[in-house]
Amino acid sequence: MPDGSMARFDYPITRLPDYPMQIARVVGTVVSTQKHRALAGATLLLVQPLNLDGTPRGVALLAVDGVGAGVREKVLVVLEGRAAGEALNRKAAPVDAAVIGIIDHVECDAD
Repeated sequence: MPDGSMARFDYPITRLPDYPMQIARVVGTVVSTQKHRALAGATLLLVQPLNLDGTPRGVALLAVDGVGAGVREKVLVVLEGRAAGEALNRKAAPVDAAVIGIIDHVECDAD
């Protein structure tokens, strides 16, 4: 925030459908000076899940970046804790979501 105050997000407590991988857009970064030792050096991103037409779906999620994604990039996110940790080579890390790919193009047959 310009005045130095922290932004506050009041998200409703909802869950997205249990799809293990989703398309999302990186909407921000998160800085954490104190975190679990298994996450030392990890980059944290705020990602917004998307519908196939690119419109936002549900609430933004916190994900560990495994590919060097930047703000405004469309990404592939895995949402299962064990799979997310394994995708990052951090098997013992407390990870629920991980960015595992940067999407260049999405093509969808609308039948």
